[in-house]
Amino acid sequence: MGVMKRLTAIVQGKANKVLDRAEDPRDTLDLSYEKQLEQLQQVRRGVADVATARKRIEIQATQLQQAATKLQDQARQALAQNREDLAREALGRRAGIATQLEQLKGQHDQLVQQEEKLVATTQQLEARVAAFRTQKESLKASYTAAQAQTKIGEAVSGISESMSDTGMAMQRAQDKIEQMQARAGAVDELLSSGALTDLTGSSDPLQAELDKASSQGQVELELAQLKGQLAPPPPSGELASGGVSDSSGEVVGENGEAAPGETASDAEPGTMPATGGETEVAPEDLFSLGDGGQQ
Repeated sequence: MGVMKRLTAIVQGKANKVLDRAEDPRDTLDLSYEKQLEQLQQVRRGVADVATARKRIEIQATQLQQAATKLQDQARQALAQNREDLAREALGRRAGIATQLEQLKGQHDQLVQQEEKLVATTQQLEARVAAFRTQKESLKASYTAAQAQTKIGEAVSGISESMSDTGMAMQRAQDKIEQMQARAGAVDELLSSGALTDLTGSSDPLQAELDKASSQGQVELELAQLKGQLAPPPPSGELASGGVSDSSGEVVGENGEAAPGETASDAEPGTMPATGGETEVAPEDLFSLGDGGQQ
C-alpha cells in the first residue's frame, strides 16, 4: 500500500508539472467566462420556464372565471324558470370552480415569487459576468504583455531557447572554421617542408630546378668560404714575383723599380699573388656565388 501511494503521488506530481507548463491562463479565463455564460443562459431559461407556467395558470384561471360566470347566469335562468334543481346544480359546479381558482391563485403566487427571484438572480449574474469579462480581458492583456516582455528579455540576454540554439550553431560553425583553417595551415607547412608530396601536379618543374640550383650554389658558396678560411694567408707585402706594390698599385722590384708591363691592377680578377705558385679566390668572388653561382 505504501508503494502504491508513493507511486500515485509521483504520477500526480509529474502530471501537475506537465499541466502547469501546458496551461495558458488566457485559455483558462476564457473557459471560465464561457461557463458563466452557460450558467447565465440556464438561469434565463429558468426564468422563461417559470414565466410560461405562470402564464398558463393565468390563462387557466381566466377560463375557469369565465365558466363560473356562465354557471352563475345559468343558475339565474333556472330560478327564473322555477327549476331550482338546475339552479342548485349550476351553483354547485360554480363552487367547484371557485375552489380550483383558489388553488390556481396559490400556484400563481408561488410562480410569481419564483420568477421575481430568478429575475433578480439573473440580473446579479449578468453583472458578475460583465465584471468578470472586464477583469478577464485586463488579466489577459497583462499576461500577454508580461509574456512579451519576458521573451524580449530572454532574447536580449540570449537565454531563450531559440537564441541559445542560434548561439550554439554559431559557436559550432566558428569551431569548424578554426579547425579547417588550422588543418589547411598544417598541410601547407608539410608541403613546404617536403614532408608531404603534392600529388595534384600543380608545382612548376622549372621553378623546382631553379630552387635546386640555387640551393646547390649556396652549398658551393659556403664550401668556398670554408676553404678560404682554412687556407694560410700570404705574407704581407709580397707578390708572386717577389716584389711589392707601392701606394699607387704599381708592382716594383726589389730595387724599387716597377716591373715592366705589370701592375697590381693588371692581376687576373678573382686571384691574388701568393708565394709558392698557389692562387686564391678573392673574397668578392666568393660572395658572388650567393647569386645562384653566377660570376
